[in-house]
Amino acid sequence: MNAPAAVSGAVSGAKMRSLAETLFERMRAETTAEDGVGITRECYGEGEAAALKLVRETAEEFGLKYSVDRAANAIVSLPDDDLSKPGLILGSHMDSVPHGGNFDGGAGVIAGLLTMVRLGAERRQGGTPVRLLALRGEESAYYGRANIGSRALFGLLTSADLDAKRQGTGRTLREALASVKADVAAIEQGARLIPLNFASAYLELHIEQGPVMVARELPTAIVTGVRGNLRHRRVVCRGEAGHSGTVPRWLRHDAVFAVSDLLMRLDEHWNRLLERGIDLVVTCGVMGTDRERQAISRIPGEVYFSFEVRSQSYETLEGFYELFRSECRAVSDQRHVTFEFDERVYTEPARMDEAIINRLKKLSDQFGLATELIPSGAGHDSAVFANAGIPSGMIFVRNCNGSHNPDESMTIDDFMQGVDLMYAFAATGATA
Repeated sequence: MNAPAAVSGAVSGAKMRSLAETLFERMRAETTAEDGVGITRECYGEGEAAALKLVRETAEEFGLKYSVDRAANAIVSLPDDDLSKPGLILGSHMDSVPHGGNFDGGAGVIAGLLTMVRLGAERRQGGTPVRLLALRGEESAYYGRANIGSRALFGLLTSADLDAKRQGTGRTLREALASVKADVAAIEQGARLIPLNFASAYLELHIEQGPVMVARELPTAIVTGVRGNLRHRRVVCRGEAGHSGTVPRWLRHDAVFAVSDLLMRLDEHWNRLLERGIDLVVTCGVMGTDRERQAISRIPGEVYFSFEVRSQSYETLEGFYELFRSECRAVSDQRHVTFEFDERVYTEPARMDEAIINRLKKLSDQFGLATELIPSGAGHDSAVFANAGIPSGMIFVRNCNGSHNPDESMTIDDFMQGVDLMYAFAATGATA
């Protein structure tokens, strides 16, 4: 597709495409996992720091300002922006899951950076300021809490969140934040770290993390809302260990069979709700027995697992969670086991701003891009901004092979169409 006249020219054409390819390649090379499988940009770790260093170097190379907020997120702004006026925030995250792909989060930051580079080259002044916010800690893979960097800005992290320990190292989130010089004391007090006059709107570009756009052949799409979730990082089912050959079924307290029974019950509820047209996904992503005690000939006395339910509806989330706890009680009675729960973690569903959706639709139509509207099943920082009262929107870019794996596959052609749309939105907003 030819670039629309409004976004054509030397700055946005070959130069922007070449810069995008260079940034993606450098980001991949500098954050590849040690075993070479996928990339790992751990929040508050070396991978995320390397990606932020790349953002800083690029911003300064093109005469943009780079600063850091009190939650250690990075801000890229135009030279004449003193951050005192409400601005359009182009945001996404720099971290990834372990052994993930190169585009989840990173594509949105690079899109924002390219938009800032072009705005800076065109020496736009006046109107609504435009800024890039490269957020830390969006993924929940390390500390169990998603959207850490954005939630910290709005005083939404709890002491329990800060006490959460990283699997494998035991480092707490509090220690991780302190290591990057975030204002931990203010975060723990629930203070708002983002000034009230910092953001007039928020716009995020992100790869779609499911198969819908590939199936419908959509290079870009406009997001209507973001599913929220309820989860437990760790639930423990406790039964009673025993010899596999000597304990009959009626005397067993088998934790594995109990958890299996529980999951099948939940799957049946899930299927019935889907038949009624209710938006819902349910996942048990972590499960295991004690490695030091497990054996083929041993009845497992303990199983740990995670629980997550997602929906665009708060009522659906709460309703299914009550079903979950009710079925735990039923399985406990029938299987002679007990369930222990860590703290419940809740992430709110969010609706994208109708005015922003309509403006993106209009621009997409003008440029001959897709104007399809789809919901996001994955969580995003945009939901935090939207629920904080800041008008928010999202642009999706097609991505093959799903996400949270090394095989993410976004083409540069699709990406540049999304960047063109973001630039057009930012440029007209800056002069409106």
